[in-house]
Amino acid sequence: MSDPRTTQSSPAGSTGAGAVPAAGAAGVEEFGYRQELKRSLSFTDLLVYGLVFMVPIAPFGIFGGVFQASGGMVALAYAIGGLAMAFTAASYSQMSRAFPMAGSVYTYAGRGIAQPVGFIAGWMILLDYVLVPALLYLIAAIAMNSIVPSVPVIVWLVGFVVLNTVVNYFGIEFTARVNKVMLVGELVVLAVFLVIGVVALASGEGRGFDFSPVYNADTFSLELVFGAVSVAVLSFLGFDGISTLAEENRDSARSIGKAMIAALALAGTLFIVQTWVAALLVPDPDTLIAEGDAAGTAFYDAADVAGGAWLATLTALATAIAWGFANSLVAQAATSRLLFAMARDRQLPAFLKQVHPTRRVPVNATFVVAAVSLVLGWYMTTREDGITLLSTLVNFGALSAFLLLHVSVVVHHVVRNGSRNWWLHLAVPVIGFAILVYVIINAQVAAQTLGFVWLVVGLVLMGVLVATGRKPEIRAEESL
Repeated sequence: MSDPRTTQSSPAGSTGAGAVPAAGAAGVEEFGYRQELKRSLSFTDLLVYGLVFMVPIAPFGIFGGVFQASGGMVALAYAIGGLAMAFTAASYSQMSRAFPMAGSVYTYAGRGIAQPVGFIAGWMILLDYVLVPALLYLIAAIAMNSIVPSVPVIVWLVGFVVLNTVVNYFGIEFTARVNKVMLVGELVVLAVFLVIGVVALASGEGRGFDFSPVYNADTFSLELVFGAVSVAVLSFLGFDGISTLAEENRDSARSIGKAMIAALALAGTLFIVQTWVAALLVPDPDTLIAEGDAAGTAFYDAADVAGGAWLATLTALATAIAWGFANSLVAQAATSRLLFAMARDRQLPAFLKQVHPTRRVPVNATFVVAAVSLVLGWYMTTREDGITLLSTLVNFGALSAFLLLHVSVVVHHVVRNGSRNWWLHLAVPVIGFAILVYVIINAQVAAQTLGFVWLVVGLVLMGVLVATGRKPEIRAEESL
């Protein structure tokens, strides 16, 4: 068996796919596939993609919910969420080096453990990937409607979906360029808020500087904080999307793992700092904890305290653009790659594996994601709990798939290949698994119920696939 970490891919001329990955990056030919997607993304492109997917200003939109759930210890919730995701990122890094292919946890669990487990992992992560674009479009459309009430929510929704689909259709390089522009814009808005917020606190606005957003002895409990973490992790979801671009990475396979860890560390630091400042500026924290933030304006209220109505409007507008365009753009791209990978293995309809002959993007999968986002987004506008329902399902799907990712690290590296790297291949995945289990246990009951229903549906579908002979068309690792 050749080592996928040291074998180069076939020459570009034999695949017609563009650039060959650098030395040390395994080609998909080593695993029985043709190189169809275009290898053009650098480490910087991957890092920017992950940051945009997570959205550096993500807490703007869900700050009130996390504040209430954590009893005001919102910065602590984000710190623990970042720690939990750090262990998951480390496991992703190990598996992305072993299997540098599109498909994310579907590929890692399928090849690292067994094909049926891979299908279940892919099915659970689909709950995240397929629903998250609809969630993002919905939040952005509602935010824009609050700014321009004369334009209905559905019109904003359609506009965001069409715009992002066009950008993704023009290819991953074009998407990468747009990502960089959007990331700069988000960071500028965040910097403006932080500078004005810190100055306002120093001037006596809000509660002044203290550590209550990190620890409050009067309200602290593990159940309370981990319940808030189950909401806060929504902001971190997206670093894993970098792994879906493995077949478009032009550098070493190590770049995938490095980009995920770097993106998570940078975003986590920004999340903690901005929520700490905002928590100290909340005009009425006791009421927010008692009654919640049904309107989703808690962060903008804090911005208003710091800088006035113009800063509140700026942060609201930035949230709408970041969630509805930047974040949903990369979410749509990642989801289409997952659908492409599963269809290539005969686990989803074959038309989803169609790649555009010149743009080298999974074109049919891209259009399907757009259609699903439109339908789900429209339906959720008719429900008062639309955002809550979608967000809890997205979190449950992602965290459940991450559990199988951690198991795949242990099975592939320790059990199958006899690794003695006890820290990376045993301790890290076990600790990460334990943290995620505790978060899921403390998640909302609605998310647990609907998530398990989705799991049962996946098990039934897997039984049908096996019964009809539609097993994945991948070579077992032992035969390579």
